[in-house]
Amino acid sequence: MKRILICLLSMVLVASCVDDLDDYNVDPKRTSEAPPVTLFTTAVLSLSDALTTPSVNFNNYRFYVQHWTSTQYLDEPRYNMTSRLIPQNMWQELYRDVLADLKEAKRLVTEDEFLDAEVKNNQLAQIEMMEVYTWFVIVTTWGDVPYTEALDPNNSLPAYDDARTIYNDLLSRLDTAIGLVDPAASGFEEGDVFYNGDMSQWLKFGNSLKLKMGMVLADVDPDRARTAVEEAAPNVFTSNADNAVFPYLSAPPNNNPISDNVKGPFTSREDYVAANTLVDIMNALDDPRRPEYFTDVDGEFRGGIYGFENNYSNFSTVSAKIADPTFEALLLDYSEVEFLLAEAVERGFNVEGTAEEHYNNAVTASITYWGRSEEEAAAYLAQPDVNYNTAPGDWRQKIGTQKWIALYNRGFDAWLEWRRLDAPDLQPPAIEGAAQLTIPKRLIYPINEQTLNPENRAAAAAAIGGDDASTRLFWDVQ
Repeated sequence: MKRILICLLSMVLVASCVDDLDDYNVDPKRTSEAPPVTLFTTAVLSLSDALTTPSVNFNNYRFYVQHWTSTQYLDEPRYNMTSRLIPQNMWQELYRDVLADLKEAKRLVTEDEFLDAEVKNNQLAQIEMMEVYTWFVIVTTWGDVPYTEALDPNNSLPAYDDARTIYNDLLSRLDTAIGLVDPAASGFEEGDVFYNGDMSQWLKFGNSLKLKMGMVLADVDPDRARTAVEEAAPNVFTSNADNAVFPYLSAPPNNNPISDNVKGPFTSREDYVAANTLVDIMNALDDPRRPEYFTDVDGEFRGGIYGFENNYSNFSTVSAKIADPTFEALLLDYSEVEFLLAEAVERGFNVEGTAEEHYNNAVTASITYWGRSEEEAAAYLAQPDVNYNTAPGDWRQKIGTQKWIALYNRGFDAWLEWRRLDAPDLQPPAIEGAAQLTIPKRLIYPINEQTLNPENRAAAAAAIGGDDASTRLFWDVQ
């Protein structure tokens, strides 16, 4: 009896220490809440992966801009978005994984009463800049999307917002984030894979992003574009040392996602070769970046016929550098900034320097980033078909073609700039006996939006002119 009473007393004492039975399920060895820096870094990783992976289930931008083509599976280089869940996978990655993590990180930082005000503002600025970047990708990919009602777990049917309204709000949010930065204080440090908490670098990043976003508006809202560009230009990237790069590691799951999809240490797949569209132009210009971009075949660079079947062994494919598990992802770089400044000069915006100077800086920055010399860059720029004064076409053609080459391995940005500048003159594959194909101007809305949020999706489709890959977005008016 005494033993029974002791057991009963022990059970009463244990029960009195908890509020309910859920308390018994707490694992003392596992954290119940992720710290904001972990959420921030995870979000940046997810964003970098989404924009870098060549997986045909997520990211086919390298096909759209004809940097790569396939060996045997032709749906993707022929712009089929429904045989796989391509739009849905990208949509979920950006909303569910990137933006949701950034939102939670922002909540935790905001509620932290022990953070110094300057550090808190810097961390909030870092989060906000990455949110703006992600929303920028979403809006320039689909057009009208859920925004003001997005990321609310209690609202499973969010309304879609007007893309132009979202875009203007993003620019305002970016201005606010830039204004929060105190370069004398730290932000996220160890978890900041870009700049290790150096907020002066984040100021450059924010202004470079503002420059980029401003130029996207140049054809549809030149006054707003001019204001954004002229405000940002004095504080943008000034060398490759400023580039926003994600440093991948050698082993999964933090390896360069290209290495998961091309022949190498993690897979034997032979799905991709370099497209003749790009290789032929680079061969004609004797471009020094070719061995950094591609493998060679018997000492020559050969592109597979875009949009048709190609024998893997007969054509150049992804270089060993790009396929390396540790090769970094670029989210924004100095070369891109200089191309934007060259364009700004041509549009009459008040920025320092000439269009030729910025163009030369851009090309040189790209060539040296890829490991080639300044002497090689100078020789390349001296060619009549590259030299800014003698290259064929107007400024759109000159800048657009060289930017398209420089944005290799950044498929989304190459696609964005091709849609903006309409250069070079890319043509879809002509399939005998089939309807004429059109290079996508946007991704279609995900299939789950059609089934789970049909009324709002239908309204958005009608507002933008149809949920078709050929529909131009509000800024694409050329």
